[in-house]
Amino acid sequence: MDLNYQQHIPDNFSDDSKVWVYQSSRLFSMSEAFEIEDILTEFTNNWKSHGVPVKGYSNLFFGQFIVLMADESAAKVGGCSTDSSVHAIQAIEQKCKVNLMDRQTLAFIIHDKLQMLPLSQINYAFENNFLDEHTLYFNNLVATKKMLMNEWLVPVKNSWLKSKIKSLAIS
Repeated sequence: MDLNYQQHIPDNFSDDSKVWVYQSSRLFSMSEAFEIEDILTEFTNNWKSHGVPVKGYSNLFFGQFIVLMADESAAKVGGCSTDSSVHAIQAIEQKCKVNLMDRQTLAFIIHDKLQMLPLSQINYAFENNFLDEHTLYFNNLVATKKMLMNEWLVPVKNSWLKSKIKSLAIS
C-alpha cells in the first residue's frame, strides 16, 4: 500500500489552510469513487464564502477518506460556506449509503491494509496485540494543511489516542 498521500496535496495552499477529513464507513467502489470525484470537483469549483470564491481542494484518499481544504488567504470560510461543504458530504453519504460523520470508528494500517476499529475496542485490541504503539493511525482530527501533511498518518504513540490506551498512558 502506497502511503505517500502528501504528494497529492497542492503546494500552492497555505500551511494554515483549513482541513476537514471525512472517513467512510467502508471502502468506496471504483464507480462510486468516480461519482465522488465529480461531486467534489463540482463543489470546490463553486465553493463560495459570502459570495467570494473559496480557494478549495478536495480528494478521495485510500478509497475511504474525503479531504476538503480551504485556503483562507483569499476568502475566510464562514459558517454558511462550511455548512455548504457539509451538505456536499451528506449528498455523498446518501448517494453511496455510507456514514462519513462517525468519529467513534478509527482507522489503522494493519498488515499493509486499512482496518477499522470502534474506539470502544481500542484497549482490547492493544491487550490482545492486534495493535501496538507503532501501528499507523489515521488522525482525522487534523485541522490544517500543515497538520494533514505531518500528523494525519502517525504511529499511535504520537497521537491523541495514546492517552486513551491503558497500556500506553502510563509509559
